Amino acid sequence: MARLPRLTIPGMPHHVVLRGNNLQPIFLQPGDYQSFLDVLAEQLRQNSGLALHAYALLENRLHLLVTPADERSLSRFMQGLGRQYVRLFNQTHQRSGTLWEGRFRSGVLQPSPYVLGVMTYLDWLPVRDGLAQRPADYAWTSHRNFAGLEHSRFLTPHPLYWDLADTPFGREAAYRELVDAGIGSSMLEQIHRSAMGGWALGNERFLQELGEQTQRRLQPGKPGRPRKRSADGGS
Repeated sequence: MARLPRLTIPGMPHHVVLRGNNLQPIFLQPGDYQSFLDVLAEQLRQNSGLALHAYALLENRLHLLVTPADERSLSRFMQGLGRQYVRLFNQTHQRSGTLWEGRFRSGVLQPSPYVLGVMTYLDWLPVRDGLAQRPADYAWTSHRNFAGLEHSRFLTPHPLYWDLADTPFGREAAYRELVDAGIGSSMLEQIHRSAMGGWALGNERFLQELGEQTQRRLQPGKPGRPRKRSADGGS
């Protein structure tokens, strides 16, 4: 079956996943994580057509929540990010060859409720991986920025984060409560399936409106062959 073209909708949030080749580590030491963040900041300066809302860096994969301004800005950004980091990683660890598992994966999101849902999902990934006791204990996600524990110079808060409260203190407190509550298993599975499969995630109305902007299929088809119809039109 032919691979579907990437689904990129300008102005819509996208959950992006990039994994190590054969799920091998892409970060071997703390300096690698910091080097990646430096590369990330540089690529964002060079690609003004993309806003980064949240991120999570894990040993063998990374997740980003971004909004591209046009159809090419996401691919352009990810190509630059991947190439620059691989060069730096290979130089640091005296290795050569590829680092990534092919191309990145991404899913388009209906902003509410999925932007804050994905941010919560990313914050809990280190805990689910056994790397931290709580989201605030892990240094390599954007959680600490939005929880008011540190400040990142390259993140662009999504408008739904600003809507949490009228003051910085209020937003940070509301965000901490939101993350502490977590997300249900159903939303967790939806978020994972959307990004890994390249599908849109949203309600029926959102998908219908999105379908008017693209000819690309937005959700996976149902398994199995279509049922044949009888001569009189019955099923």
